[in-house]
Amino acid sequence: MSAKPLAVAIMGPTASGKTASALAIAERIPSEIISVDSALVYRDMDIGTAKPTREELAAVPHHLIDIIDPLDSYSVAQFRKDTLRLVEDISARGKLPLLVGGTMLYFKGLADGLDDLPGADPAVRAALDEEAARLGWPAMHARLAAVDPETAARLAPADSQRIQRALEIHALSGKPMSELLALREKTELPFELLSFALEPSDRAVLHKRIARRFDIMLEETPQGNLITEVEALRRRGDLHPGLPSIRCVGYRQAWEYLDGAIDYATMRETGIIATRQLAKRQLTWLRSMPERVVLDCLAPDPANAMLAQIAERLG
Repeated sequence: MSAKPLAVAIMGPTASGKTASALAIAERIPSEIISVDSALVYRDMDIGTAKPTREELAAVPHHLIDIIDPLDSYSVAQFRKDTLRLVEDISARGKLPLLVGGTMLYFKGLADGLDDLPGADPAVRAALDEEAARLGWPAMHARLAAVDPETAARLAPADSQRIQRALEIHALSGKPMSELLALREKTELPFELLSFALEPSDRAVLHKRIARRFDIMLEETPQGNLITEVEALRRRGDLHPGLPSIRCVGYRQAWEYLDGAIDYATMRETGIIATRQLAKRQLTWLRSMPERVVLDCLAPDPANAMLAQIAERLG
């Protein structure tokens, strides 16, 4: 047994059942959940982010949900600082910290420490934006693939924010971002991290789950649906598609639909496709994490397998 407190990570692609597993563990072991999700941080974005229900939030204390406005941004550095503090606080309360989510960049930043990459350069960013306006982000993604294939493989051709950052780093340092990240010294965490990865034994079944979940987001409910949620965000007048919040999967497609750029059927289809692509990228990230314990997210009760290993670590 380690002298350090134990924290448990429950990672996986979208629709893999991470929240259900975390809640099942919390029923057996006093726990608190730390969300590892770059979309759940935003207030007033509940339906499209599949935020835990009011009942789920009441059943177990949750952290890092609804902490910033959609106009603002939340960095890996902020996540790491907040999570280190929260794990210490939760452990001091005699509870088990459960780190639950699918934002692999956050997990990576937590486990490996922060990088020493060059800072933002407004002139370089402006030049890249100008070029992207002329050529399109898929062309910029192709350029990134030529200089940094490892980073490009993890990014979607429309992921403008991360493509821009990777090209900016290459322009400023002359080196691929993946190479600079590989040079980073691994930082030892002040707690023991047991990492589970919920991965599908059948990708087609996960795809069906994704489509069903997106359709549920579009269904009319007393609380509204994804479209009415995005309509409310648009009415504010200060949000736009260039923001990280509105670039979240589902929100970007709903925004385009409300702009009249695409019809409803196309919005649904592209939303599901974008979610599948997100899941594929999440699985690519997971394969680069050798210390994870892989569990089939399609198995009847993956939480039981987690509980057995957690009990062993806790002694």
